[in-house]
Amino acid sequence: MKRQYEKETKIEIVYPTYLEEQVVKALIDNHPYEEVAYDIFTMENVHFGIGSGIIGELEEEMEESVFLKTVHDIFHCGVIKHTALRSKSVKKVAVCGGAGSFLIKKAAQAGADFYITSDVKYHEFFDAEGKMVLADIGHYESEQFTVDLLHGLLAQKFPTFAVLKTSVNTNPVKYFK
Repeated sequence: MKRQYEKETKIEIVYPTYLEEQVVKALIDNHPYEEVAYDIFTMENVHFGIGSGIIGELEEEMEESVFLKTVHDIFHCGVIKHTALRSKSVKKVAVCGGAGSFLIKKAAQAGADFYITSDVKYHEFFDAEGKMVLADIGHYESEQFTVDLLHGLLAQKFPTFAVLKTSVNTNPVKYFK
């Protein structure tokens, strides 16, 4: 038997778990010879201090309606969809910019009095279970300050680069009052 050498190409891809079957099938269907050599490694967040969302405490407690008005004014919200106010003060606040409904139960378990996020579906409001006020401030509204944060970080880390920041508002959602 003669050993054969072939030029190989290594391909690495990252994909969501639900696509694994399709990815492996595509690999097998398109491989040039009979046996495909591949490995699948699960990527997990091993840095538990890093991820989506943040939770913290206000310096001073606030009445829920006052806090809601403050959020409305700071984030320039057209409207805020929220669960019932609980007639309790707000001290511990959880925030996740963008679609953060997947963290509702974690925010409640962490003891948040208020959870600010966006893109919450009707039935997901029930997930707050009266343990906290859940506020959907709008997707754009919840992410609008990210541009400023990233601009500041990039300008600080790369002082010799010309870091430009857009002033274009790309929010496709408008509110009728």
